[in-house]
Amino acid sequence: MRTHQRTGSESLLSDSYPAAFTDFYGLPSNLPCVFKTGDAWFVPTGPEAQRLLREARPVCDHPMQDSWLEIGKLIYDYLDSCNVEWTSIDPVRFAEAGKEDVSPLHLWIGVVPGTLNILANSGFPDVEIAFRESVVTHSAGPKLPAFNPDVNPVPDLRSPFTPTLGIQIAPLKTPYYEGTGAIYVRESSQSDRVFLLTACHVARPPPAHSKKFLSRKNSSRAREEIVVLGSTAYTNAINRMINTIGHQLISIRIWEQQLERLRGVVEGQEPDRIFARENTQNLVKKAKRKIVHADEIHDRATKHWASPNQRVIGYVVHAPAIAVADGPKQFNQDWALINLYRDKIGWNTFQGNKVYVGGNISPPHFVLKIHPHPEGQSDFKYPPGGLLQVKGVVKDGEIHKPQQLDANGEKCLLVVKNGMATGATIGHLASMESFVRKCLHGAKKTSIEIAVYPYGNKDGAFSAPGDSGSMVVDGKGRLVGLLTGGAGTTEEIDEQMEKAFPGCFPYEIVD
Repeated sequence: MRTHQRTGSESLLSDSYPAAFTDFYGLPSNLPCVFKTGDAWFVPTGPEAQRLLREARPVCDHPMQDSWLEIGKLIYDYLDSCNVEWTSIDPVRFAEAGKEDVSPLHLWIGVVPGTLNILANSGFPDVEIAFRESVVTHSAGPKLPAFNPDVNPVPDLRSPFTPTLGIQIAPLKTPYYEGTGAIYVRESSQSDRVFLLTACHVARPPPAHSKKFLSRKNSSRAREEIVVLGSTAYTNAINRMINTIGHQLISIRIWEQQLERLRGVVEGQEPDRIFARENTQNLVKKAKRKIVHADEIHDRATKHWASPNQRVIGYVVHAPAIAVADGPKQFNQDWALINLYRDKIGWNTFQGNKVYVGGNISPPHFVLKIHPHPEGQSDFKYPPGGLLQVKGVVKDGEIHKPQQLDANGEKCLLVVKNGMATGATIGHLASMESFVRKCLHGAKKTSIEIAVYPYGNKDGAFSAPGDSGSMVVDGKGRLVGLLTGGAGTTEEIDEQMEKAFPGCFPYEIVD
């Protein structure tokens, strides 16, 4: 039997706080707990005891919500006065995986428990504090073919090579810094230029570009070109094709053996036997068709898209330096626009701003997860082909006061994204902002961001490095924010884009 030997740092943590490796066990980030106020959480004991799995849950209805931004500033000012090297402050609740009962509101922050005094003085003495170790990280040829999941036998193999949202991108010069495109934007009604919005740290990875503003007004300036599918994304796409062909060949062999046992038509044969034979024959036909199409995509990808130079789709046309915006909102300014080469897109079949929510999530699971409560579930229609049309914006008031109900009847706002690293995932949008400490150009800055928590313990993290740049939308396709490692609001980015390109607007809806 192999046992886990604790490292020196793990021993130090558990010596000073016994629940260091049980309080947050099961969370995707696998964070140790440095300290937590309030009553100790139950921990099973005994020779066969196993640690309980925890889930983080968003806070969507709390009296502190209206005054949270002021209280949060008092907290991080206090931490700064104590020279605490904190990374983020998140309002959150915790629960045992799969259970309805949730903890009181916790402030998930850096180190010292002195912030309790601030909360008590503000009239919220019952709010608990939880501290964890954390580092905030940023996740960073021919025309692209058309994408129609209703027709394509292997849509998940084809989608990475198409312009469908969830499009995986990287800089040509550094294709190992990878990310995702958010939405398509028209420059104006008088222009045929189309931009792809993404995160600045995806289009111009730091540290080389983090301090530099780019607005390509001068055509003589060297272009910073962008490719579809960076190094990892391209390799993963090819490997999925090879694995799919291999799995289908094995399945065909098994089904043909089954047909041998079912062959021969006998008069009066039971209907179940006839149905089983016909069903197995259809499975073999479908598998052979998948192999043909997977082989065609593999042949095209390895002949025409093997080199990053063959996958260039545009260049960075505008990218403000990464910064924390001035003013009371303090949102993270981390966005860029990519000017698409028109000859790289088949505009006659271009789907526009539609997010592919298939792949990871089957249609029934998508419906049940994005509308977990029976109320309104029967009225929800699965997007045709798994392509969710992006339209409208979730307003600030609804983010803070959501009206949707989760499976337990609690108010929430469920959101979805499709990113390079984790594909399509669903999560719970927080209704209270998080404070994130950043070090930009040698100075410490505090940004206000909105967190998305995993849907549940079994679903894994909502995002990972490589998903940066993807757009987060709700089940109706309304824009929520750009995934940048944390997310500001879409309205904030809209205002900044319109200053640079007056008259710009999201690409038209395509029916």
